[in-house]
Amino acid sequence: MNIFRLAGDMSHVVSIFLLIVRLLASKQATGISLKTQELFLLVFITRYLDLFTTYYSLYNSIMKVMYIAATGYIVYMIRFKEPWRSKYDASQDSFLHLKFAVAPCAVLAVLTQVVSMSLDPVELLWTFSIYLEALAIVPQLICLQRFREVENLDGHYIFLLGAYRGLYILNWVYRSYYEPYYHHNWLVYIAGAVQTCLYGDFFYYYVISKYYGGKLTLPT
Repeated sequence: MNIFRLAGDMSHVVSIFLLIVRLLASKQATGISLKTQELFLLVFITRYLDLFTTYYSLYNSIMKVMYIAATGYIVYMIRFKEPWRSKYDASQDSFLHLKFAVAPCAVLAVLTQVVSMSLDPVELLWTFSIYLEALAIVPQLICLQRFREVENLDGHYIFLLGAYRGLYILNWVYRSYYEPYYHHNWLVYIAGAVQTCLYGDFFYYYVISKYYGGKLTLPT
């Protein structure tokens, strides 16, 4: 394992941990996008089907199960459990994620598999997860922009989530040069770059707020 992957994994783990802490401490889900969490849960479920077919390492298996379980718990809290269910503002989380994220990514994944002449359903779902992860953060960014003022833990959560994806791009590039059986995958490069770019505006205001010691406020 290289340093980029380890740092990326730790950023991802800490981001999820901070979100759970934020929900438990505040007892409310205002400013949190349930739709982003549902999209991430779908990403993890469709990507980690190899849990049932291939064993890579204990670390690998633990991380995959943790991502699914932790994100599933967050979705359960906001959708079904009080007081989070009552204090989730669905009117501010109005991005049509099934229509503008899930459906287009599913079509794109099918077209990708047709072009590559692959009929493997596991490979199809993995490709779908790569495309979907690039867009999964969009509902959350829209939600935060509508509220404008971002709580500290929410800001840290988004920043670490973006850092995770940026570090993973470096991980993929590193592995393609230093691991003999790992090759460049332009699909993950492009999807990862798109995902990282979506965080760009948020990163700017996050860094500015930390530099000047002020509250993180997003433009309308």
